[in-house]
Amino acid sequence: MSLKGKRIGFGITGSHCTYEEVFPQIKKLVELGAEVVPVVTATMKGTGTRFGEAGVWVEKIEQVTGKKVIDSIVGAEPLGPKVPLDCMVIAPITGNSLSKFANAMTDSPVLMAAKATLRNLKPVVLGISTNDALGLNGLNIMRLMPVKNIYFIPFGQDDPIKKPNSMVARMASLQETIEAALNGKQVQPVIIERFRDGS
Repeated sequence: MSLKGKRIGFGITGSHCTYEEVFPQIKKLVELGAEVVPVVTATMKGTGTRFGEAGVWVEKIEQVTGKKVIDSIVGAEPLGPKVPLDCMVIAPITGNSLSKFANAMTDSPVLMAAKATLRNLKPVVLGISTNDALGLNGLNIMRLMPVKNIYFIPFGQDDPIKKPNSMVARMASLQETIEAALNGKQVQPVIIERFRDGS
């Protein structure tokens, strides 16, 4: 399936360590002709870390997409009835946002955009990045797995020895996950060996 002309929301939450993997995928979507609509959480927008100063990543995503980020719940709400998306991606989605999403809590622009997309019966694609996927957040992942119109970028343990409960999506599989989701299918396998073939 061609993504040319598809309107894809791209939500980014606060897993700063995965941004380097995510941003090439955003650029790839733009190069494929998709219209990428960026949506960010307050944590993503305003937190400086060893992975980048506050605001730097926002500047990067605005440069890549050619659009100002949506950074408020009010700004994200029209993605439901007025300016709908073909697909909403949240990558990375932290354990915190994952927990809220699984329990129908809408307290950020990213989660509002996801809720608005589900309202329109369109796919929401999740790229998890959480230190407790095999801990308390495992319940939330399994709660979302069978939900209609929710799909996962394949994910696996990123450091089984030092962080045995941690799992992260293989962001390089984003395009194929979106294409499958637009056809109503979950790309398989979902649970993967995270760094197979060096990815």
